[in-house]
Amino acid sequence: MDMSAGSSPMLLNEVLRMALDSFRANKVRFALTAVGMVIGTASLILVVTIGLTGRQYVLAQIESIGANMIYAEYEGGGRRVTEAQQDLLTVADMRAVQEQVPGLQAASPMVSIIESVPVGDGRARDVQVLGVDPDYKVIRNLMVLSGRFFDGQDSQGRAKVAVITEQLSERLYHSQDAAIGQTIRISGVPFTVIGTFRERVETFGQSEIQKDSIVIPYTVARYFLDSDAVKELFFSTADPADVPLATERIRAVLESRHRAESVYVVRNLTQLIEVAGRTADALTVVLLLIATVTLVVSGVGIMNIMLVTVTARTREIGLRKAVGATQREIKFQFLAEAVAISLAGGIVGILLGLALPFSVRFFTSYVIPISPASVVIAVAVSSLVGIIFGTVPATRAAQLDPVQCLHDE
Repeated sequence: MDMSAGSSPMLLNEVLRMALDSFRANKVRFALTAVGMVIGTASLILVVTIGLTGRQYVLAQIESIGANMIYAEYEGGGRRVTEAQQDLLTVADMRAVQEQVPGLQAASPMVSIIESVPVGDGRARDVQVLGVDPDYKVIRNLMVLSGRFFDGQDSQGRAKVAVITEQLSERLYHSQDAAIGQTIRISGVPFTVIGTFRERVETFGQSEIQKDSIVIPYTVARYFLDSDAVKELFFSTADPADVPLATERIRAVLESRHRAESVYVVRNLTQLIEVAGRTADALTVVLLLIATVTLVVSGVGIMNIMLVTVTARTREIGLRKAVGATQREIKFQFLAEAVAISLAGGIVGILLGLALPFSVRFFTSYVIPISPASVVIAVAVSSLVGIIFGTVPATRAAQLDPVQCLHDE
C-alpha cells in the first residue's frame, strides 16, 4: 500500500479503532469466527510437537537397545546344503573380525540352550540359558538391577555364575535382592546367581532375551555344547558413524572365512533408525495436512463473515467514500479486520498449543520438546490466512459505488 509516510500512522490508527469498534459491536459473531483459527493454530503447534516427540521417543528406544550394535548370524548355504554341512559361525570368526575390522570396541559370541529349571511351585520349567562374554552387557546396553554382571575374571576362570532376568528372579525368589547368592542347577551343575538385569527398553520378546532367561559365561556354556559353533556374534563400535562401514567389513571377513555358498546375515540398527525417522516424518506430514484443512475451513469462515460484514456496512462504506476515502483505504480497512480476526484466533491457538507441552513438563519429569519455529510458522500462517481469505470481501467493499450505497440505504 503506497501511502505517504505521514498519513500511514494516522490511517493505521483509524483502521484499528474502527476494527475494534466493529468487533465490540459483534462480539459473538467474531469470536465464533476466530474459533476455527484457534483450533487450527493449536493443531499446528501440537502437530510439530508430536512429530518431534515421536521422533525423539522412537530414536531413544532404539538407541537404548544398542545404537552401535552389529550382530551376525548364519542364515544358510542353499538348498543342497544339509544340516551336517552347515557352515556355522565360531568364536574364531569373532577373533578374526576383531583383528581385521578397525573401530570395534566390544565383541561377544552367543549360544542358546534350553534347560529345565525348578520354579517357585517346585515344578520344572523350561528356561533359556544364554552363553555370552562379559562385553555382551555393554553391547546390548543391559541394565543391572541388583548384584553385578560377570566380568573377564569370571569368564577366564570359568566361574559357575549366572545373572537372571528381573521376571525370573521374581518368579523364583519373589524379589531381585533375594535372588543374589541363590543356586540354580543347569544340567545338574550348580550356578550361583550374582545379579539380576533387564533390557533398557521393552522389546516384547523380539530379542534373544526372553522373560525367563539365564545368562552365563560362554566359557562355561561351551561345556554343554557338542561343537564350538555359536548362534550369533555381537559387535559394538566406538562411534555410531562407523556402524555402516563396520557392518560391511564384518560381512566381508565372515564370507572370506567360509564357503562361497554360505549366507551370513550381518545387521545393525541404522536402517531401523532411518525407518523410524521416515515414519515420524510421514506422520507429521499427515497431521500437518489435517491442521491445514482446519485452517482453510476457518479461513472460509472468515471470508464469509467479512462478506456479511461488508453487506451490513454499505452505508458506512458509502459515507467514507463520500468524504474522500479511496478504494485502497477501504480495502485496507476490511483486509486489516480480517487479519486481526485471524491473528487473534492464531495467538489464542498458539497459547493453547503450548499449554499442553508445558503442563506435561510441570506435572511430570518428561520434557516434551517445543519448536520455536512452530510458533513463527503459526503466526505467519494466521496472517496469511487472514490476507488470503480477507482479500475478496475487502475488494468487494472497495469496489462499491458510494452513490448506490447511500441510495440503497
